[in-house]
Amino acid sequence: MTIFLQVALDGLLNGMLYALVAVGLSLIWGVMDVINFAHGDFLMIAMYVSYWLGFLLRIDPLLSWIASGAFVFLVGALTYKLIISHTIGKSSMSALLATFGLAMVVKNFCLNRFSPNFKILQETVLGGKKIMLGEVILALPQFVIAVFALVVIGLVYYLIKQTRLGWAIQATAMDKEAAELMGIRTEHIYLLVFGLGGACVGIGGGLLPSYLAVHPEVGGLFGLIAFVCVAMGGFGSIHGALLAALLIGLVEALAGMYIAPVFKYVAVFGLYLVVVMFRPKGLFGW
Repeated sequence: MTIFLQVALDGLLNGMLYALVAVGLSLIWGVMDVINFAHGDFLMIAMYVSYWLGFLLRIDPLLSWIASGAFVFLVGALTYKLIISHTIGKSSMSALLATFGLAMVVKNFCLNRFSPNFKILQETVLGGKKIMLGEVILALPQFVIAVFALVVIGLVYYLIKQTRLGWAIQATAMDKEAAELMGIRTEHIYLLVFGLGGACVGIGGGLLPSYLAVHPEVGGLFGLIAFVCVAMGGFGSIHGALLAALLIGLVEALAGMYIAPVFKYVAVFGLYLVVVMFRPKGLFGW
């Protein structure tokens, strides 16, 4: 029983990290109907920002996540302004291919400048810390990221559902032309949404160097799982992405423990296929 609780706890903590990465993608996808293929690489950018701040200036990820989140907010806003804005109104493949090209540029730039080697921050505040809950070990870095994820997701949900800006975002998502007739500056909404999506993944990426190595390929798997979370939870549904991420974290951990480590992603994508067979628009899609 102790082993099961340990594995389940680890899975839930990983699921909260996946949720933080997925919520930004869900926001962009739900409002703009745009697939940001570079979302995982935004995470990698944030991790490098946090790593270099820690390596050069001795700023711990517990503080550098602020700079990472702000920097990736700007990256997201610039991505919209320079790339995505030119694809609005065209085929959905235009944005997908454009962001795929951006992902290749970012990844190869980092490979060229930082090499493919893994980089690890030494002696971070949270690194290696743990809390004992009876016989169950609670890893402090993962727990802190899970708390941050809950707070960020809660703030995004509150922004969308309870503020005038959030109502403007919802109106833009439902009908762009009608929103413009009501005086909503939809271009500014799109710019803000892309920036917010980047900020969410930037916060998660800024905290990850507390315990995870940084390298140019690190964002690939996170980006792929974020796509699965958004599609499984329901396009544009924040609480759907959260639930899907927690399910994926649990399935990944349990399958890796009780079947085989190499089988865990087979189980994750198998779960996704089962869900979309019965709910093609996701758990909370409409």
